[in-house]
Amino acid sequence: MTHPVADALQPWPDTVDWHPVSPRLATLKRVELLLGLIVPLAATIAVYLIWQWIWALVIGAVLVAATLVRIVLIGRSVRSWGYAERDDDLLVRHGRIVRHLSIVPYARMQFVDVSAGPLERLFGLATVQLHTAAAASDARVPGLLPAEAARLRDRLTALGEIRKEGL
Repeated sequence: MTHPVADALQPWPDTVDWHPVSPRLATLKRVELLLGLIVPLAATIAVYLIWQWIWALVIGAVLVAATLVRIVLIGRSVRSWGYAERDDDLLVRHGRIVRHLSIVPYARMQFVDVSAGPLERLFGLATVQLHTAAAASDARVPGLLPAEAARLRDRLTALGEIRKEGL
């Protein structure tokens, strides 16, 4: 089956049915950012309290400001994630400034992995990772509800087996 040619400047084809990831992913990413701020912020406060270096507070303020900006922008970033199942391949898109579109042919998939770290489990999310022979062509779909992750894993595995038989 041939697919319509996509414009290189508009790399997300409008001719496919894009499935979004869960909005819970935005909350998860915000929590990860805040947790990642704890150690650097504690270090800058400790430096200030021990040596009274004012620049340590400036660095801490810059870290907090940068984190707050990122927290505001995460919603847009998460909304850019999506995937589409076509007859012969899976499309995965993400990115707002630099847009990424991965196209993984079912016949090239070696295995499909579903993972969920502690924070993902806390938010009821999972990530589906597709592995191919070429490491650069691996694609992942984060922020899926566990039932959708299992469905996608099973479907991709089945389609991969069917397509390999045709080689």
